[in-house]
Amino acid sequence: MGMQNSFTEENYLKIIHALSGRDGAEVSTNALAESTSTRAASVTDMLRKLADKGLIHYKKYQGVTLTESGEKVAIKVIRKHRLWEVFLVEKLGFGWDEVHDIAEELEHIPSEVLVEKLDAFLGHPKFDPHGDPIPDAKGNLTEPDYLIMTDVQVGEKVLMMGVLDHAPSFLQHLDRSGITLGAVIEVQEINEYDKSASVRINGGQTLFISLEVSKNLLVQRR
Repeated sequence: MGMQNSFTEENYLKIIHALSGRDGAEVSTNALAESTSTRAASVTDMLRKLADKGLIHYKKYQGVTLTESGEKVAIKVIRKHRLWEVFLVEKLGFGWDEVHDIAEELEHIPSEVLVEKLDAFLGHPKFDPHGDPIPDAKGNLTEPDYLIMTDVQVGEKVLMMGVLDHAPSFLQHLDRSGITLGAVIEVQEINEYDKSASVRINGGQTLFISLEVSKNLLVQRR
């Protein structure tokens, strides 16, 4: 992009990208207002600005989608965010529950040279500390086909690959439970009433996880 985008503009593009999903579905103004904790009128003003810059397709009272230019900006911000998270965890010793807000600030540093040197310094990582894929330098983002834990049946063993909820309280709960990336989870029983599950972690301890936890775990069959 020739012109510089503000932090807020970049954040909107990143959120639209996340809400639109893999199929690039239209995103409503109300969904954006909820995700940004902003009044709908303020969201509409920002959408007009982004449309004027050619970053989104927007018509009043209709959904929003990213243009090719908007998609490129969103992917660049996501790439920077996830690389910074890797740096903070691997090189500075932060916990995976501590890095999101810091990376939110660092992701807006515009220097592309810095990003490529950071990527090389880290050894070109493919995933961030939460298991999310990192776009490559050309903007390619490959979303892995993970299962949600709620799709796993009794008796199955799966690998913990990522999370849908990045809230520090959730990540701290997983740490306390020993449910970390790469952990082997074996489903022993699923409660019919509330869908909580009894699981064995890495062949050792058995614990109960709630439906809410299961809905936010991304796993892969072994």
